[in-house]
Amino acid sequence: MREPIRHASMRERNLAVLLGVIAEHQPVTRARLAVLTGFTKTTVSNLVAVLAEAGLVHDGDMLHEGDRGRPGIGVAVNGAGAAGLGLEVNVDYLAAAVLDLGRRVRYRLLVAADNRDRKPGEIAAALARLARQAVDSANEQGLPVIGANVALPGLVDRAGMLRAPNFAWRDVPAEDFTDLGLSGLKLPTGAENEANLAALGELWFGAGHATLGDFVHVSGEIGVGAGVVLDGRVFQGAHGYAGELGHLQVDPAGEPCACGARGCLERVAGRDAILRAAGLGDSAAAVGSLEPLSALTTLLDAGDREAIEAVRRAGDALGRALTAVVKVLDPDSIVLGGIFSALAAWTAPSVEAALRAGGLYGQVPTVAVSSLGKNAAVLGAAGQVVEHVYADPALLLR
Repeated sequence: MREPIRHASMRERNLAVLLGVIAEHQPVTRARLAVLTGFTKTTVSNLVAVLAEAGLVHDGDMLHEGDRGRPGIGVAVNGAGAAGLGLEVNVDYLAAAVLDLGRRVRYRLLVAADNRDRKPGEIAAALARLARQAVDSANEQGLPVIGANVALPGLVDRAGMLRAPNFAWRDVPAEDFTDLGLSGLKLPTGAENEANLAALGELWFGAGHATLGDFVHVSGEIGVGAGVVLDGRVFQGAHGYAGELGHLQVDPAGEPCACGARGCLERVAGRDAILRAAGLGDSAAAVGSLEPLSALTTLLDAGDREAIEAVRRAGDALGRALTAVVKVLDPDSIVLGGIFSALAAWTAPSVEAALRAGGLYGQVPTVAVSSLGKNAAVLGAAGQVVEHVYADPALLLR
């Protein structure tokens, strides 16, 4: 038997509907909101009052809508009413970003760090310091940070355990990175796979987000991950492991991988694999730099054959791996992020050629290049906090 809808549940749902409509049409009068939502004018006025009391919306100037009728007061989202904190752990940097309720970036910082051999506790402590610095900046701007989310460089399963082969971490509690020592947060701090959050960053903030449709966002660093976005939501799979593109086998006779298999994609198309193939060692030589690819791009610009072949081979392997993904998911677009966006002039043609040669039925997906670079995951992390508010503004009333 279906449970009856409680009055409180109905109000919470209506608050979310109204806040979303205000965000889409702002500034907008209460009378217009009644038309757009189908709510009565009294209901709209009451709900706006609740949202205003929570600091999520505010009144603005008088608006004239059409040639008839009296002007009304415009209602808009209060960007300063709440803010989300995003944090990211990567092999050679830590990052933080703050987004206000209007989805504007109010703080962003990437700090170079060699995290390869550091213990989880050391990295967590450094991340907590970065988080406090970001919150202090938000407070100075009058922004209340109501929640935080952490992008982690590995798989986070449904039980909250982190596995990150490139750090040699297995079954590390993700909550080790979410205990940030921050007071005043109204939402619990979350932790997710960086590839999934990078895909959300692309969905919400990427230059071509409106035209991507269903897409696969490829995050390339030392490892290679993918975030799959279907119907505007990240597909995580039954256990949270969807998108492990870097561990698809592309060469059965290839090099051993940290995951225990052989010939995985990241052994050909991961950052260190590309640098070694180009004769540059690996990115350990660039510790402390946020641009470990600078030597490679210098060679590519100069027409170095070894470097060009290394990147072409990586693009071909990536395209072949993506062909399998496309055959299963049939996405509209592939988005190249991370190192693949920085190297897109050399990798994208190989990726596209491999997709065309892969025997795909129907439309070959569009290959797009991310405009977010290293900021995709941290913006996705912060953006998810803001999206929680839009999905359930009553969270801030409890």
